[in-house]
Order: sequence, then C-alpha cells, then structure tokens
Amino acid sequence: MATYGYVRVSCADQNEGRQMIAMNDMKVPEKQIYMDKLSGKDFNRPMYKSLVKKLRPGDLLYIKSIDRLGRNYEDIQNQWRILTKERGIDIAVVDMPLLDTRNGKDLVGTFLADIVLQILSFVAQNERETIRKRQAEGIAAAKAKGVRFGRPIKKPPENFAVVVKQWECGKISFDEALRQTGFKQATFYNRLREFRQLKKK
Repeated sequence: MATYGYVRVSCADQNEGRQMIAMNDMKVPEKQIYMDKLSGKDFNRPMYKSLVKKLRPGDLLYIKSIDRLGRNYEDIQNQWRILTKERGIDIAVVDMPLLDTRNGKDLVGTFLADIVLQILSFVAQNERETIRKRQAEGIAAAKAKGVRFGRPIKKPPENFAVVVKQWECGKISFDEALRQTGFKQATFYNRLREFRQLKKK
C-alpha cells in the first residue's frame, strides 16, 4: 500500500503551505505529493491526472479538505466514486475525519460518510458560485464608476496628426511613423482609425 497526497491552490500566487504541512503531518512522502495550481471547476488538471494513473488498489490518498479535490458538486461525487469504487483506494480528508474510507466500512459508516460528502461537496460548489457572483458584481460596480480593465490605452503623441500626414503623403515610411509615435503596428492603426473618425465629426 502506498500513501499519496493531493494539494491544489487556485492560482500560482496562492500559498500551498498549510496543505503541505498537513501532508507532512500525515507522513506522506514528499515525492508522492501531487500539486496543481489551477481552479477547482473541473478535473482537467495535469498533476491530478498523473496521480490517478499512479494509484493502485489499497493505496491511501490524503487531501486537506474536500474543496481541494474540487468545487463542482457532481464532479466531486463522481471522482470520489471512481477513486474508491473503481480504483479501490482509500481517501482521508484531513479536516473532516468522518470522510476517511478506512473507517466505518459497515453500512452505517458508509451511509454517514456519503451524507457528509454530499453536504461538503455542495458547500464547496456553493462557495465557488458565491465567489464568482461577488467577482462579477465587483467588476460591474467598478465599470459603473469608470474603472477600466485590461491594458491602459496608449494615447497618441501630440505630433500624431503631423506624422500621419507625412506618412500618407509618402514623406516618411511606415516604420518611421511607428518610430516617431512609439506605437506598434496594431496600436498605430487603432489610433489612426479613431483619428480619422474624429476628423469626420
């Protein structure tokens, strides 16, 4: 029987420290800890896939909390079934001792574990949806206040009209026009289109 650990953080700048400490407390060998820095919206994660391929019947998998496995209610349920029934491994959720398939393998124990799993996976998905809703509301509120998202728009220099006229008359090359304005090709054409639209008004 081999012991593995799975660690997941939602993005590269999040700290996986607490999960790694939990894996260390559970005596999981460092080389057998698999970590993804991806969202929990689905199970299309490279290290998780590698882990599942490695698992053999009788192996033990530790995760710190159920939301580290995933944040989609149905997907969590399905993956739990695949791992425990099809792969034949045990799973231990560190933060929820009731979710330890090594214990309570009788009917009552299995029933209780199933209920806890359903509740926690529902909570994980609900939390994800709440976060997404708050993010969307925050973005909408910021936009309403005039906050711009994405790269700041590079404004044309004061001599833009002169440079455009010289370029259109063939007095300077396009490369020279780019050099004088400090624009890349796409930005130059975008500002040129806006410039011509303003002239029409």
